Amino acid sequence: MRIRVAEEKCNGCGECIPVCPSNAIALEAGVARILESCTDCGVCIPACPTEAITIEEEEFDIRSAGKGVWVFAEQRSGELQEVAYELLGAARDLASKIDAQVTAVLIGDSLEKVPETLIKMGADRVLVADHPSLRDFQDDRYADIVSQLIAEEPPEIFLAGATTIGRSLLPRIAARVNTGLTADCTHLDVDQEKKLLLQTRPAFGGNLMATIVCPQRRPQMATVRPKVMKKLQSDGQRRGLVIRKPFNEDPSHSRMRILDFIEDITQRVNVATADVIVSGGRGLKSRENFALIEDLAETLGGAVGASRAAVDSGWIPYSHQIGQTGKTVCPKLYVAIGISGQIQHRVGMSSSAVTVAINKDAGAPIFDVADYGIVGDLFEIVPVLTKSLKEMR
Repeated sequence: MRIRVAEEKCNGCGECIPVCPSNAIALEAGVARILESCTDCGVCIPACPTEAITIEEEEFDIRSAGKGVWVFAEQRSGELQEVAYELLGAARDLASKIDAQVTAVLIGDSLEKVPETLIKMGADRVLVADHPSLRDFQDDRYADIVSQLIAEEPPEIFLAGATTIGRSLLPRIAARVNTGLTADCTHLDVDQEKKLLLQTRPAFGGNLMATIVCPQRRPQMATVRPKVMKKLQSDGQRRGLVIRKPFNEDPSHSRMRILDFIEDITQRVNVATADVIVSGGRGLKSRENFALIEDLAETLGGAVGASRAAVDSGWIPYSHQIGQTGKTVCPKLYVAIGISGQIQHRVGMSSSAVTVAINKDAGAPIFDVADYGIVGDLFEIVPVLTKSLKEMR
C-alpha cells in the first residue's frame, strides 16, 4: 500500500502536514508531496479537507508468495517445549490444504537428536542452527538467524508459540522482513483459493473473536496460544530432511550478553503442563490465604494457578497467572476458587476437561463454564474439602 496525492484536488492548505507522525509531507509549488520517510500509516487521509489523499493498494502477485508452512521449534536447555509439537499438528493441517511442506526451524545447542523427534511429530524438514553460543535464547541473534532463513527461502506461513520467547521473537522478525503478525491466536485455518491464513484471536478484551488476514505480505505470521492446538501422535516411520544452516557464530555480534539463567522455582508443578490445577482469585483476600489453595493443590497432586487480580495484588508470582494475559491451560481438572470468571480468565482455562467452581456469588460468570459449582464461603468449604480428600488417600 502507498499514500498518494491527487494533485488536481490538492489546494495546498497544509492541514495534512502537522498530523503526520513521520514528518513525511511537504508543500512543493502549492501541492502536498509525500516523502520517502512515509510509513503509509494513513493518518493524513481524514485530515485532508478536499479528499486529495488516498491509500493505493499494491497488486499482490501470489506466484511470489513463498512456499511451505514453517514452525519455530522452541526449546529450552535442549528440550523441546510442548508448544512445538502442538504447532506441528496445526502446521500439518494447514499444509495439507495448500499442498505444502512443513518445516521446523530449530535453534540451540547440542541438538543432535532433536531434529529426528520433530520429523516424527510432523515436520518434513528441519532447519538447524546448532552452536554453544545459541544455548540460551537471545532476541537479536535468533531474529538474525530466522530472518536470514526467510530471506533465502520465503515461506507462505510462519508460526510460533505465544510464549515468552515467541512473543519476543516474532515481532522482531516481522519487522525485519516487512510483514504482518497476529498475536495470541486460538484458531487457524486457510482460504485454499487465495492461500490466506485465517488467524482467529480474542479481541476487545475477549468479548468477541476476530479473524485476521495478511493479503499483501509474506510470510503470514502468527503466534499461537499453547494448549489450544492438538499435537499429532509420534510416527516412527516418518522420514524427513535435516539441513544444517550456517550463521554468524561470533557472540559479540549480539547486543546483549547472558550472565546467568535463574530458573523459576516458585512452581512445584508446572501450571502449563499440569493435569490438575487449583486456582485462586480476589476472593482469597490476602497472600496468606493462598495457603488454602496450595494445600488443596498438593493434596490433589496438582499445580497452583491464579487470576490476574491475585497476581496484580502481589499475592503470587506472574508465572502462575492463567488467562488472556497469562497462560492457557488444558488440565483434566480445573478448580477455580474465589475467581469471578470474567472472559479474560475464561479464555485461559475454558478447554479444561472438568471445571469445578467455588464462589459465594451465585451469579459469578465462572459458573457459566463450570461443570460443578459450589456456592458458599470458600474459607469454610476449602478446608473441609481438603481434609476429606486427605482422608480418602
